[in-house]
Amino acid sequence: MKTALTIAGSDSSGGAGIQADIKTMTANGVYAMSAVTALTAQNTTGVTDIVEVTPEFLGKQLDSVFTDIYPDAVKIGMVSSASLIKTISEKLEFYYAKNIVVDPVMVSTSGSKLLQDNAVETLKKDLFHQALLLTPNIPEASVLSEISIVNEADMMKAAKIISDSYGCAVLCKGGHSINVANDLLYYNHDYSWFLGERIDNKNTHGTGCTLSSAIASSLAKGMNLESSIQLAKEYVTGALGAMLDLGKGSGPLNHVWNVYEKQK
Repeated sequence: MKTALTIAGSDSSGGAGIQADIKTMTANGVYAMSAVTALTAQNTTGVTDIVEVTPEFLGKQLDSVFTDIYPDAVKIGMVSSASLIKTISEKLEFYYAKNIVVDPVMVSTSGSKLLQDNAVETLKKDLFHQALLLTPNIPEASVLSEISIVNEADMMKAAKIISDSYGCAVLCKGGHSINVANDLLYYNHDYSWFLGERIDNKNTHGTGCTLSSAIASSLAKGMNLESSIQLAKEYVTGALGAMLDLGKGSGPLNHVWNVYEKQK
C-alpha cells in the first residue's frame, strides 16, 4: 500500500484539517499518517481557539514518520506560525520528501483567520520552493500574487505569477466570490482548465483540505499531476453531491461516499 502524510491542524468537528485529510486519503486507497501542527476548537460555525504544538514536538512527529514509514506523498495544510513552517521546511529537505502538495490555508471556510501575519512571508520563502503543487483558493491566490482576481483572465495571470515566483505548479481554485466554478492548473509554462460541476450545497467545510489530500493520494500512487487533479475533483464532487447535512453552519463533506457506492 502506498503512503501519504498530512501535516496540518486538527479539527475537533472532523470536517477539515487532519481529520478530513485522513478520511480522504483512506477513501482514496493510501495509508494515511499525520503530524499535527495545532489543535483547534472549532465546529461548522467557526474557530474558537487554537493551541499550537512546539516546533520541537512537530519535528519529533516528522522524524517518527520519515524514519519508519516513509511517505510517498506529503500534504501540508494549516501551519499558523513562522517557527513551525521553518521546522517543516528543514525536515522535508533533510528527508528528501517527494510529491509535496501545499494548501496555503490562511482563512477557514467560516472566515476565521488561521495564519499569523509574519508567517506568510516565511511560507513563501521557506516552503513553497519545495512543493510540487500549490492549491490556493481565490483569496489566497490574490494575496500570493498581489493582484485582484475577478475573472478567469485574472486567475491565469495570478497562477503564472505565483508559479514563476516559487518554481512550482499552481492550481488556482475557482469559486470564492467570483462566478468561475473551474480550477486552473499552471504547470511547465502551460495552462489546463479542470471543469467543475456547480453543486447547490452550502456544506463546504473542509473542501480545500479534501481536494489537496485527494491529489496527494493519487500522486502517492504514481499518477501524474493532471490525472491526480482530475480524480481529486471527481472525488470532491461526489463528496459534495452526497449532500451530507450536519451542524448549524457550513457542514462537512461526506468523505466516504465512494466507499458507500462500492457497497451498493
